[in-house]
Amino acid sequence: MALESKGSSGDRMSLTFEPNRMNLGDILTPRQIVPELKAKNRWEAIDELISCLVDAGKVLPENREAITQVVKKRETSMSTGIGFGIGIPHASTELITEVVAAFGRSKSGVQFDSLDNQPVHLVTLFLVPAGQFQKHLHTLAGIAKVLRSEAFLKALEAAPDEAAMMKIIRDFSAGSR
Repeated sequence: MALESKGSSGDRMSLTFEPNRMNLGDILTPRQIVPELKAKNRWEAIDELISCLVDAGKVLPENREAITQVVKKRETSMSTGIGFGIGIPHASTELITEVVAAFGRSKSGVQFDSLDNQPVHLVTLFLVPAGQFQKHLHTLAGIAKVLRSEAFLKALEAAPDEAAMMKIIRDFSAGSR
């Protein structure tokens, strides 16, 4: 899998959201990480990651379809495949009360209609409670920033499982405290 972050300094990048000082390591658990996505396209990846959130108890099963529709509607307006092998599908909804996320890796790549027309290898799906626009923007910017760190990408690529991936995410997010 070729995960490159062109132009990145490779430095540790923090993932900080104000005012809560939350970071990606705070909103993920190993149960919210899929070490090898089965998805072949962005729609399947969204379904798989929302299922992961349901299985982890972060999204109520009865809200799965409504949340899936909100995320896919957002994705239809413009792909969240930002290039460099990264996709960040996201939405706000009144069906959750706190920021939640799921993280997936695909060694073979997911077709995401990305800005650079390349497959996506890392997908972070996140949901923010409705009405929290600033938190939504800070979350999106922070996730994009940490995912552009070359050292972070290489470490995730080599991680054997979700526990190792979680440790890497926490280690790289720790600088934000």
